[in-house]
Amino acid sequence: MQVFCVGGAVRDELLGLPVQDRDWVVVGATPEQMLVQGYTPVGKDFPVFLHPRTHEEYALARTERKTAPGYKGFVFHADAGVTLEEDLARRDLTINAMAKGADGALIDPYGGRRDLQARVLRHVSPAFAEDPVRILRVARFAARFGGFTLAPETLELMCAMVDNGEVDALVPERVWQEFARGLMEARPSRMFVTLRACGALAKLLPELGALAGVPQRADYHPEVDTFVHVMMVIDMAARLELPLPARFAALTHDLGKGSTPVDILPRHAGHEARSVELLGPLCERLRVPVDCRDLALLVAQFHGDIYKPELLRPATMVKLLERCDVLRRPERFELILGACEADFRGRLGFEEREFPQAEAWRLALAAMRGVDAGATARACDDAAQIPQRVHEARVAAVKALGLQESHQE
Repeated sequence: MQVFCVGGAVRDELLGLPVQDRDWVVVGATPEQMLVQGYTPVGKDFPVFLHPRTHEEYALARTERKTAPGYKGFVFHADAGVTLEEDLARRDLTINAMAKGADGALIDPYGGRRDLQARVLRHVSPAFAEDPVRILRVARFAARFGGFTLAPETLELMCAMVDNGEVDALVPERVWQEFARGLMEARPSRMFVTLRACGALAKLLPELGALAGVPQRADYHPEVDTFVHVMMVIDMAARLELPLPARFAALTHDLGKGSTPVDILPRHAGHEARSVELLGPLCERLRVPVDCRDLALLVAQFHGDIYKPELLRPATMVKLLERCDVLRRPERFELILGACEADFRGRLGFEEREFPQAEAWRLALAAMRGVDAGATARACDDAAQIPQRVHEARVAAVKALGLQESHQE
């Protein structure tokens, strides 16, 4: 019985990165031997055990055989005769197919260290093509390791997998899980660029893929191409260290530009409403969590107005703030402002610009908070008029800020 540390922990240690979790492979053991030594079985499809003290995962070395389409169509074989090299051969990328023994020696039968040094993402074997989840994982690794390139033969294999319909077998929950993880990486754009390069984006997120090649006004968007802009926006959201709901909102805020009538391009009148129309079905299809969905809908609907508080009437500002439920959910409005800042700065040449609009909206919110709704209600003879009177008091408070006048001066 031999135990080896495998996968991401070995990779990250070689890269000089912090090791978060360690996975272990056990060679030469049976499930019965693991139980005798106090390990707790947790694997559903193949033998995986938790260490009795550290609770880290220990999996018996195994091989796998494709038996049906999709990422669940596998039969696993694990016994004491499976070698470490056979176990590593079923992994996705060479950089994830390394192991370390108890003596600290590196076991690298597939050139993972070489590819780490060359900064290349390369599949281990043709068996890569049997699991469509690997397309998503490779794209996510591209987002995590920004300096790595994708081996041409691996991209070719991913394209073939898409053409063969393997991606169609992915379930929405798994797609969302990988999208969410990719959005939280340092360069999330690289995930979606990679998916587009192999054709998977058109199947998994066609609303985003439709933005490629759609022009915008160069005076507002020097980068012109809408897909390029959205990629810059999600990278800016990562730079601003925004949480997942704001990053998802940044990814989806301009979806409506993909359906702009050709005869009005490069203008995009009404794209906010079209973005909202696309977002509902998209979120339902991918099982997007409610907090991500709701924030994305608000950003898609209102980001155009949030950029121009100095041009909006006080009543319009208050109506927007009320629609965003800012008095009960001020923390969510901060996320809206964060996503809008990422959008504003996610343009060629805008990366280092300030976003003073956020402070204007915070002042308006503070003015609304300063309105004593109870006193306004008590002064109202007709209870049915209370909501309108409170609204009017809030409008007056925002108007007193003089945001429009200060801009004109």
